[in-house]
This record gives sequence, structure tokens and C-alpha cells, in this order.
Amino acid sequence: QVHLVESGGGLVQPGGSLRLSCAASGFTLANYAIGWFRQAPGKEREGLSCISSTDGGAYYAGSAKGRFTTSRDNAKNTVYLQMNSLKSEDTAVYYCAADETSCHRAMSYWGKGTLVTVSS
Repeated sequence: QVHLVESGGGLVQPGGSLRLSCAASGFTLANYAIGWFRQAPGKEREGLSCISSTDGGAYYAGSAKGRFTTSRDNAKNTVYLQMNSLKSEDTAVYYCAADETSCHRAMSYWGKGTLVTVSS
């Protein structure tokens, strides 16, 4: 059975950093496209990053460029999202998702999310 579990969220001050983890079970992450998304209160879900299933490259949406970095540890079957220089507008529930082909809004598998709150 496929499971994705996010962790690492919490309360952080503006300008701080967090590293989110996405641990997979039931399948091998290295064979899938892995996306990170977030949803802030009252807003639509937003795509942040994608690790491609074809070339393993990492790609970022505008809001994540320059501040967020995604990476994969195949030995741990885990994907990470390193977030730096956090702002109050980064407050959201963060989700990881996996798909056999590519990153898109309707990916095959989703975690339940982890809450990130950026506040002083």
C-alpha cells in the first residue's frame, strides 16, 4: 500500500528555515515524479517544486525559486524540501505528492500535509 508522510513543519520566525521531509512506503520514490505543494487558508493549492521521474532534475515554481530546494535520498526513500528566508506568506499546509509520469495538480499519491506557520 502506498503511503506518503510529511514531517518537519512547525512554527518558525520570519527569516528562518525549515526542512520538510516526505517519507514514502509501498513504492520506490526514485521511480516517480515528486512534487511539493502548499495550500494557505482561503487559497488554492500551489505547486512549488518537482523532481522529475525522467532526468531526476529539480524544477521550481516562481514562489519557490531562490529560497526553496528539493532533494531526494534514495537510500531513505525520502524527499526533502529545504525552505530558507521564510516569510509570513509562506504559512500554509505543505504536501508532497508522487506520480508515475510527471508533476501536475492531480498527482496519483498525496500525503496528508504538514503545517508551517511563519510568525514572530
